[in-house]
Amino acid sequence: MKLVLKYGGTSISNTKDIQSVAKHVISLSKKHQLAIVCSATSGTTDDLIEISESIKKENKSKAEQLASKITNRHKQLAKQIIKKSNIQKKLLIKLNDDFKELLALIDGLVLLGEVTSRSMDYLISFGERFSGKLLAATINDLGKKSIPQTGKEIGIVTDSNFSESKPLMDTTRLRVSKNIDTLFSKKTIPVIGGFSGADQHGHTTTFGRGGSDYSATIIGSCIKADEIWLMSDVDGLMTADPKIVKNAKLLKEVSYTEAIEMALFGAKQIHPRTFEPLLAKKIPMKIRNSLNVKNEGTLVTSSPSASVKNTVKCVSNIRNNGLIDIQGGSMIGTPGTAAKIFATLAKAGINVMMISQNPSESSITIVVKNTDLDKAVSVLEMDLLGKIIKKLEVTTGVSIIALIGSGMRGTIGVASKVFAAIEKNKVNVSMITQGSSELNLALVVKNSDTKSAVRAIHDAFTLDKIN
Repeated sequence: MKLVLKYGGTSISNTKDIQSVAKHVISLSKKHQLAIVCSATSGTTDDLIEISESIKKENKSKAEQLASKITNRHKQLAKQIIKKSNIQKKLLIKLNDDFKELLALIDGLVLLGEVTSRSMDYLISFGERFSGKLLAATINDLGKKSIPQTGKEIGIVTDSNFSESKPLMDTTRLRVSKNIDTLFSKKTIPVIGGFSGADQHGHTTTFGRGGSDYSATIIGSCIKADEIWLMSDVDGLMTADPKIVKNAKLLKEVSYTEAIEMALFGAKQIHPRTFEPLLAKKIPMKIRNSLNVKNEGTLVTSSPSASVKNTVKCVSNIRNNGLIDIQGGSMIGTPGTAAKIFATLAKAGINVMMISQNPSESSITIVVKNTDLDKAVSVLEMDLLGKIIKKLEVTTGVSIIALIGSGMRGTIGVASKVFAAIEKNKVNVSMITQGSSELNLALVVKNSDTKSAVRAIHDAFTLDKIN
């Protein structure tokens, strides 16, 4: 079988875990052809982002200190993990070359006095460059041929939308399949730094937060993998956040569409665009725990078996959002009102997470992240207040709670069951939406009511007894 395994940062952040991952990879390689994708080690991307903030504040010494911290951490891991002196020496030389390149980049950005989206992508790609070299060297040290590759080197070609790039799949497919097939023929395991690629001009691009998942499915699609495994520090997708619901249960199997909804509504271990490359190829994906490899995790597939088609599978939540109620008499019956509102927000780079409009058309209610709230209110007031908008009412600190499950489609009484459950806990609902697909029922409550609402809904649908 051809397998693509993606390891999250928490899976490769200390000596013991890196060695454990390398041993597992070598064990699997006896029966399978493997392509490995890795994230940056825990905290590295945050440090790189902090470097950019230091540069913006013209604090070069702080930026250089952070760069040294990153490099020293990886050099220390290299010395602790790699036993063969020749492999360790080569790795330390490569890490030192990356360090010099990172310092040169910092010098250039300080001289320019700014960090553009293009230079930011270049900067934060260093995390995966370091971790890829470290993991590949560990596999080599244990006796199996492996080579580190960046997304650019392996052949991922993207558009030039820095920080949120998308792959140009036709070109990417040709290059990635050729490069990986060559490595497979040499019985070499590629360890690919996730999260990044390069545009047609060779400039480094990134896919955004959590983009290593996306890298894994892009590569899996290109090489026609039999399965893709996302390995992290969780056993798989759960019926709820186990930090909120103690009896939350592992979901053994979900559909692509259910997993996409879960990703959009708070399943942090999945990048929302992860599933795009899989839909046409229908490649099964597993979400597994690198620290508990005996657990098979959650299987994500195009058509789950009938035995797992529960009415509701998951109660997700996203905290810390803002609700804006947009009101105006001139909105009633006026074509294009909603388009103007959303175009205004889109122009300001604000993502609308949830929308509701009453039948009278006198108001539209939207939910945005708290971090975007002030900006959203400001642009709406400047561009539309007194024209099509008469009044804005703002509520801060709200949570979106989403019930997800393909079994809700055509099932009578789901909403009434939800409201009955949360009414017992005296939770007030500010807003509710459900698409015609009936795959997702979402409601908005105060942040302070999130835990009690999630627990009440989880209990009402007895998700602790799910298959």
